[in-house]
Amino acid sequence: MSYLVLARKYRPQTFDEVVKQEHVTRTLTNAISTGRVAHAVLFSGPRGTGKTTIARILAKAMNCQYGPTPSPCNKCRSCKEITRGNSVDVLEIDGASNNSVEQIRELRENVKYMPAYSAYKIYVIDEVHMLSISAFNALLKTLEEPPPHVMFMFATTEPQKIPITILSRCQRHDLRRISIQALCEHLKKLCEKEDRHLEPESIELIAREADGSMRDSLSLLDQTIACAPGTITHERVLDLLGVIDRQIIFDITSAVLNKDIPKLLDIVDEVYDRGHDIKKIYSDIVEHFRNLLVVKIKKQNIEKLVNSPTYEIEQMQRQVSNVTAVFLNQIFEILFKDEISVKLSAQPKLSLEMVFMRLLQTEPALQIDKLIKKLDNLKDHIRENPDKSVNIQETHAPVVNAPEPENKKSGPKSDPIDIHNHEQSWDRVSKAIVKQHPGLTSIIQKSCLKEITAQNLLIEAPGGDYNTDMINNELNNIKDICEKLFGKQIDVQFQFRKKEKPAEHQEKQKNKTLKQKALNHKLVADALEIFNGKILDVKLL
Repeated sequence: MSYLVLARKYRPQTFDEVVKQEHVTRTLTNAISTGRVAHAVLFSGPRGTGKTTIARILAKAMNCQYGPTPSPCNKCRSCKEITRGNSVDVLEIDGASNNSVEQIRELRENVKYMPAYSAYKIYVIDEVHMLSISAFNALLKTLEEPPPHVMFMFATTEPQKIPITILSRCQRHDLRRISIQALCEHLKKLCEKEDRHLEPESIELIAREADGSMRDSLSLLDQTIACAPGTITHERVLDLLGVIDRQIIFDITSAVLNKDIPKLLDIVDEVYDRGHDIKKIYSDIVEHFRNLLVVKIKKQNIEKLVNSPTYEIEQMQRQVSNVTAVFLNQIFEILFKDEISVKLSAQPKLSLEMVFMRLLQTEPALQIDKLIKKLDNLKDHIRENPDKSVNIQETHAPVVNAPEPENKKSGPKSDPIDIHNHEQSWDRVSKAIVKQHPGLTSIIQKSCLKEITAQNLLIEAPGGDYNTDMINNELNNIKDICEKLFGKQIDVQFQFRKKEKPAEHQEKQKNKTLKQKALNHKLVADALEIFNGKILDVKLL
């Protein structure tokens, strides 16, 4: 007798034996018990998750000599023939190779004949989405109102390709991917039955490579068991399946988090020399950082979101114990954005190294609560040290919206303005004018102190009819303001210029100097360091 592969040898024969599809098997069991089984059932889901297997069990449950029953006996003629696949009343059809309208018309003609010896004639069509549109149309009427002795069971991995007219006539059951934990437990049981020993790491590796498919995991287990008699080492399994050890993924992660460039490059070089698929490794790294982020931000029911065994989740928790979720999110975002460049690159190893270099240059961002705290500390520091605050102004363009200190309010002064300090004098005069007459702000900003003596004040202002009228209308008020500042009577005159001064190139040079002064200021440098920021622009008020 030829060898029977594990996927066929240990195929579930009852609903209870189906692994991790309780939401489907429980519904079908209840439907059979209450006599509410639909005449057309659609099973959809990823490959190898049990669609055809459940359809066969349902067929046995309906045609068992003790049925319909949720627990077929697997001993009667009907059950045995369905298990062997040679029942004349349960016909399994491959939709990929029998997809023409003529074949569906033939099926439609045959449904009127009664079953040979069973209660129902059942048609199981696998990969039903491969039928042509004409074939689907030919099936519509029969599917909606079949003879009472006929049932249809469909299986597909792509339900979105099935016409809605067909879907609406079927009771649909969606199967799920099988978790790594469930696959590991099932594989361990089969190894015990086969009297073969595999290390837990090897079983977990096979389950991970199966990507949620029970059939794939059994095929890989078959291949592994066949490679050598007796105990099979984990290194042998790695070489046989051509996959990377999970510990290498953890080592790469540690090197990234610790910014260990030499170790990171050595690991990449070693992996490349062994002939591993760089693109597959990159996908594993992206998935791993996603899992690390989930482990960091979620404290309970982690197994629901992280498809990994318990011991590996514990290792992840240790790995991120001293890393912030914000930093993990930064790394994950970079990896995710650069995934397409690595997968489409003609030199994936070089692209992978470039991504790692970019990761190593990424500085951890501050958490929002710490950022607010540092901002408050900086604000307190500026308040306590006002003499160190940035104060950039031009002689003819003062910062007019700065708050005026209490000792500089308008009114008679016992210590008049120092007439020898033009900059300070104009600063106080311009602020006082703007405070009393905000409508003159634009004119005063473009003005400058031309000459000052003990009795006279000459201000140069931009020309134009509008500016001249505005100044002349408020000239007396401006004189009053200046007399209060100087503490005596003083003559105020305005000189209107026809052209802006200084010249344009001199203005740009002066502005450049002022901006550079701001960039070199100590408080600006401290703020950049504290917040890990960068300067986008410098504006002169």
